[in-house]
Amino acid sequence: MQRDAAFDGRVPGNVYAQPLYWRPPGAARGLVIVATEDNAVVALDAVTGGTIWKSRLGPAVARHKLDCGNIDPVGITGTPVIDERSGALYLDAVVDGGDGPRHLVFGLPLADGAVLPGWPVDVASSLGALGMSFNAPAQNERGALTLAGDRLYVPYGGHYGECGDFHGWVVGLNLDKPAAFGAWRTSVRGGGIWAPGGIAFDGSRLFAAAGHTSGLEQQWSGGNAVIRLALDLRWQPVPEDFFAPADWQKLDMGYLVLAYNNPMTFDLPDGGPGAAMLFALDKNGTAYLLDRANLGGIGHPLLAQKVADGTVNTSPAAWRMGQDMMVTFQADGSSCPGDAGGLGLVALRISGGAQPAMHTAWCAKLRGQGATIVTTSDNTADPIVWIVDAEGDNRLYGFRGDTGQAVFTSDPLDGLRHYATILAAAGRLYFAGDGRVFAFGFAR
Repeated sequence: MQRDAAFDGRVPGNVYAQPLYWRPPGAARGLVIVATEDNAVVALDAVTGGTIWKSRLGPAVARHKLDCGNIDPVGITGTPVIDERSGALYLDAVVDGGDGPRHLVFGLPLADGAVLPGWPVDVASSLGALGMSFNAPAQNERGALTLAGDRLYVPYGGHYGECGDFHGWVVGLNLDKPAAFGAWRTSVRGGGIWAPGGIAFDGSRLFAAAGHTSGLEQQWSGGNAVIRLALDLRWQPVPEDFFAPADWQKLDMGYLVLAYNNPMTFDLPDGGPGAAMLFALDKNGTAYLLDRANLGGIGHPLLAQKVADGTVNTSPAAWRMGQDMMVTFQADGSSCPGDAGGLGLVALRISGGAQPAMHTAWCAKLRGQGATIVTTSDNTADPIVWIVDAEGDNRLYGFRGDTGQAVFTSDPLDGLRHYATILAAAGRLYFAGDGRVFAFGFAR
């Protein structure tokens, strides 16, 4: 691999969202779609990096207009989602409406970036029509959006500093008649859905990780948990539909929550009963393996194991290795093989059977906070774990998925934000920094 120095890739504003890829039907090459904190969406030629179109969605909100936060300005933070059927892009933007910040959900055609009819949807107004109160200035939208058929799902948490009356929300919108059709939210203040990977979807159910709730609740109130939601977003607190650690109250007090790492679904390759798994991580470095058919309620995971030290804030990735699954994420491992302790990147090996088992397969050295992806040559062979060491040494790294051996290291790059996530498309790797997109391709 080598960086394509000729790739232009300039965009207006800082970037926290993952770039996306779309190739128009019949086109010889695709577009890289980038959303920025300046509320700009830019389509770049995937080969040259030149701008094909640019859409401005309204003024972003300056940090001083919010009671807390660490992004300035705040615009589009969460990763948008593409509907390949219609060639449309959907995203949430925080827009300064003059009377205060508003969350507007936009639909844009990928052909030209113009706003689709009926969009944007004002989240507070649309939920208000359903009798729900959404405090737009107190909410931020960090997690990736999710599509399921003709429905769009948007997760919300608060701003850094957790000020104001914010909740954890999953808001559902119809695509055919743009408006909110329903929502789930934590019953008390807090419980934000923070993780950049957003909501997991296994084809029939949604899974969201909620953070700690405010105060010292004596009874569980929906926070510090993985919540399983039907597509209509109706929910009851039955054990099948949520998981919270047995020590949820202690974790709440220490802010050691599940919400900083998005849950991830996978099926164990053995295909036996109970092969449908959900993997979750708390901020304290405990990994939980859950049965997607029955999350277990309070304190009943299939497996809970300490796998990392320090603070764990990231998005995991997974791939198949024989009859097992491998899971990798950015963290300091607590049980690294040999002398490789606490190095910054962890790979776990998970096996099924009557009693699932999990152990640390390898660790690798990193200092920053990127999010991992995995590439293979045929969905299983030649796995390579890629990560940007964002806010560390700001290099792109590649590691063998089976051994953790380093196979690629780039020169340092500029302007990378924590949780930066790589896009693999059309034989290239793309990722965004402030004001630009970087492209890496095969050496020629």
